[in-house]
Formats: sequence, structure tokens, C-alpha cells
Amino acid sequence: MTEKLNIRRTVLIGTAFLSICAFWQMYNNVIPLILTNTFHLNETWSGVIMAADNILALFLLPLFGGISDRCTVRMGRRKPFILAGTIAAVVLMLLLPILDDSYFTAASTIKLVAFIGVLGLLLIAMGTYRSPAVALMPDVTPKPLRSKANAIINLMGAVGGVLYLIIATVLYSQARTGGKSHVSYLLLFSIVAGIMLLALFIIMTMVDEPKLRQEQMRYEAAHPEDILSVKDESGTERLPAPVKKSLTFLLASIALWFIAYNAVETWFTTYASRIWNMPLGGSGGASLCLTIATVGAIITYIPTGVLAEKIGRKKTILLGIVLITAAFFSSFLFTCFSSKFSPVLYFVFVAVGIGWAMINVNSLPMVVEMCAENDIGKFTGYYYTFSMASQTVTPIVAGFLLSHVGYGTLFPYAAVFAFLSFVTMQFVKHGDSRKINRKGLEAFDEMDI
Repeated sequence: MTEKLNIRRTVLIGTAFLSICAFWQMYNNVIPLILTNTFHLNETWSGVIMAADNILALFLLPLFGGISDRCTVRMGRRKPFILAGTIAAVVLMLLLPILDDSYFTAASTIKLVAFIGVLGLLLIAMGTYRSPAVALMPDVTPKPLRSKANAIINLMGAVGGVLYLIIATVLYSQARTGGKSHVSYLLLFSIVAGIMLLALFIIMTMVDEPKLRQEQMRYEAAHPEDILSVKDESGTERLPAPVKKSLTFLLASIALWFIAYNAVETWFTTYASRIWNMPLGGSGGASLCLTIATVGAIITYIPTGVLAEKIGRKKTILLGIVLITAAFFSSFLFTCFSSKFSPVLYFVFVAVGIGWAMINVNSLPMVVEMCAENDIGKFTGYYYTFSMASQTVTPIVAGFLLSHVGYGTLFPYAAVFAFLSFVTMQFVKHGDSRKINRKGLEAFDEMDI
């Protein structure tokens, strides 16, 4: 295994994350509509049910990530979880629109209970294989190249989300659904299930996990300088105290910047509607700012991976934090001096997207850089535990401030927590990749196709 990123292999591995992102985009868009429109649950109960996935993720992602680390079956340590989790999720998710349609035809408490029960089992099924699917990339990618690889994985996830939005837009345009008392989502769920099964087929048939894992182990043996863990007297790999300290501060940083970013992501459209009387949708709507931020992130993923190889992951993350902190603080200052929205804010949100890409692409590789190779799945779960916990708490805390203090608190709240993540990152001394030195024409020969 050479120190060149195999793009084809990374893309194939990334199909799993593509399908996961397509699923969650559909879940977050459609399930609230079903709960409120078909089952007539109020916003409070719908919100409780929609929060269940984040709460379950806090426990399931590190649990099954750690279990997959110890898996020793012939097909590999991640594939069994991807296989079983995907099939279970597909079967369960196809039951949801069937129960939805059946309840609309003939409502009954039993069908409502069945829908919620199936929904809970579906969340568990998705939780069993997300960490193993994400851990597959660092399993088979040399440490110095994981930022580049994670950039591609993030790009694949964005493709999954965009693919779902295109499908949903075509299937459920206003012309097709206008005036209908009930909309069946069975076709949409079936198409997303097909995407998930196609991704599963690609992983199972085109990614030879055991072979790639053996190549990675040979690479690690040839580069002991990349290994941060040490073995104790019993032969168990453990992290030295300084590395544990870096990991603790890195996980704290992850929590802090997710608190900042997710608060704005959750509440900005409501904020813009209240402060500037902006419509929620349309070409000039508040949602366009968030879309611009997403586009800014997408176009920055690959360059960010390259930049991290040049200047280091930590410096790239710090630069990203500076960008989003400055963007949030600038938005606050703008609000202080203007009561109307200005297109200038579009450029601010481009900066938010670019900064977020710099952070997001490099944070997971830094986490798994610190762990022993037999703990990649568990540490991937830790990453998601801290990010999910933040996304569970921050909408509630920020919403309380907006409701009881004022909407002007949104951007200061986000800026303060982003700045705090900059402070905690100063104590992270491990997790940067070893710089790959290339000379002459070798500098242009960084990736294998």
C-alpha cells in the first residue's frame, strides 16, 4: 500500500455513507409530516419522537462501533454490520408508508402504536451500522491520507442528500400533490430503499475488506511512527496520558462547534422570519442562506483535504473555526445596525460553509488518529456521541434563549461556543497527520484512480 489515495476505492466505500445520508434526509423531511398530518400528533409529541434518533445514537454508535472492532468473521469486521443493518433498515422502513396509508384509510390506535414501534426498531437498525460503515474508511486508509479520504466521504454524503432532494422534488411537486387530502410516500421510501440496497451490493461485492485490511496492517508495520498507542504489560494497547488529554479536548471541541453550528442551522429560518420578515422558502427566502452554506461546504470538501495535508489538520480546523466565529459575529453586528436583510449575508454564509468544511473534514480523522487500530469503530462512535449530544441539546438551549431573552441572542450564542472550541483546540497536541514529503513531479502524483 503506497501513500497515495485510491479515489475509486474511497468512492466505493463512500456509497454506504451516501445511502445513510439519503435515508436521514428523507427521515427528517417526511416523518414529521406523517406524524402531524396523518396521525395528528401535536408538535411536542412529534418533536419528542424526532429527537429519539439522536438520543439512541448516543448509546448505539459507540456500542456497535466497539463491537465491530472485535468482530472476526471471514467477510471482515465492518461488513456483517453493514449487511445486517441495511437489510433490517430496508424492511422496516418500507413498513412505515404502508402503515401510514393504512391509518389514513382506517384509523386505529393499534396502527399508531405499530408505526411508532416500527420507527423505533428502524432507528436501532440504522444505529447498528453507521459507525462500522464510517469506520471502514480509516480501516483501509493510511493515516496521512485520511483527511483527503474523509473529504470524499463527506462529498458522497452530500450527493446522497442532494439525490434524495431531487427525487422528492420530482415525485412530490405542488402540481402532483396540491389539493390531496393524503400523500402516499411508499414510492419515495421504495426508491431510497433501492439506493440503500445498491450501496450494500457495491460494498459487499466490490470492497474486499479482509484483503484491504491486511494491506493496511502491513503499511502500519512499516510506519511505526504513526502509532500513538502503547502496549502495557498484558499486551493491551492503551493511549498514553498526553494523547488521552488531547483526545478529551478534541471531543470537547467537537461538542462546542456542533453546539454553535447546529443552533444556527436549526433556528436561522425562524430568526430571519422574525427579525427581517423574510419568507421561509423561495429564491429570496431564509432557507437560501443555509443552502448557500451547504454549497460552500460541498465545493470546499476536496480542497480542504488537500490543504490539511499541506499545513496540518489542526491548523486547518483552527482556520475553519476563525471563519465561522467571524461569520457569526459579523451577522450579529449586521443585525445591530440593520433591520432588513441584505444579500451581503449570502457571502457571510459562504464563509460559514467553507469554515464548516474545514472543521468537518478533519475532525474525525484526528479522533481516529489517536486510537489504537483495534478501536477505530469505538472511537468513531465517540465522535458521533459528542456531535449527536450537542445536536440534541443546542436546539433546546438556543430555543429557550430566543424565547425568553430575545432573538438577538442567536448569533452571539453561536459565536461564543465557536470561540470556545478555538480555545479547547489549543490543548490538542496529537492527531495531526505525518506530512508526506514529495519532490518534483511526485507532488502531482498524489492519488490513484
